Amino acid sequence: MKYCFGVDIGGTTTKMGLFEAGGEILDKWEIVSHTENGGEAVLPDIAEALGKKIAEYKINEQDVIGVGVGVPAPVNAEGIVKDSANIGWGYKEVKRELEELTGLDAEIGNDANVAALGEMWKGGGMGQKNMIMITLGTGVGGGVIVDGRLVVGANGAGGEIGHICVNYEETESCGCGNFGCLEQYASATGIVRLANQRLNKDEKESMLRHEKVTAKAVFDAVKAGDEVAKEIAEEFGRYLGNAIANMAVIADPTIIVIGGGVSKAGEVLLSYIEKPFQDRAFFANKEMKFSLATLGNDAGICGAAKLVLDKNCK
Repeated sequence: MKYCFGVDIGGTTTKMGLFEAGGEILDKWEIVSHTENGGEAVLPDIAEALGKKIAEYKINEQDVIGVGVGVPAPVNAEGIVKDSANIGWGYKEVKRELEELTGLDAEIGNDANVAALGEMWKGGGMGQKNMIMITLGTGVGGGVIVDGRLVVGANGAGGEIGHICVNYEETESCGCGNFGCLEQYASATGIVRLANQRLNKDEKESMLRHEKVTAKAVFDAVKAGDEVAKEIAEEFGRYLGNAIANMAVIADPTIIVIGGGVSKAGEVLLSYIEKPFQDRAFFANKEMKFSLATLGNDAGICGAAKLVLDKNCK
């Protein structure tokens, strides 16, 4: 039997999975991401954890096809990260270093791109070859897949969906330094921002005036019929639906998969996105489907495993 590993590096924990080559998950676990001192321990800790798992399962190292890794930063085709936001790395040759530490072939990708690959393989986009995944969490990320392959780009920044400009009149800056990015309106923090702006506009009664405003609270209020919450959801949906129409005319996907913490609102979320999308969509894209992600926290490890399986099992 042949095996591979999928690794999803996060700023707090690193998720790991052992897969057999046919795709079955045999085991999954987490380790702490030690990001202090420039993240110098992150890769050695991963290598140690992989070695322990190989020993635990009494696997012959020759039977390990390799390890796929998703990292929270742009990654180029050589597996090099030039900077990262929350794991302490500056320039880092991730592929080379991990291969030296483990003796295994390593394939490295951006974490959001890798999660998209996981959802195409085993989740909300299963069976599709042309797909865009959008992750709505603290920020907005995503991945673009064309003909079964990730669109990575020259600098590993392909699929940075959250930084499409959707409001040219915005005066507050995004975390990236630009203005009017999709992330400012469609992330969990962006939804809270829209909600607070709406609540400050007038005194119209709303459930949201009596609890802490969160993205979850907004969509819970929508489900309860709260009119102010519906207005907030409509504004969120306009920004995201219009952005998806622009993405679709470039990538021409068959499906959009929505993931991340905000997607836990469920099908009601899609209803606020689909209408503005249809209003703006190019005629050739109007049959495109929407789906919620299904893999949750396993999307990253699944996609990372798929990276190495696609490279070595053709």
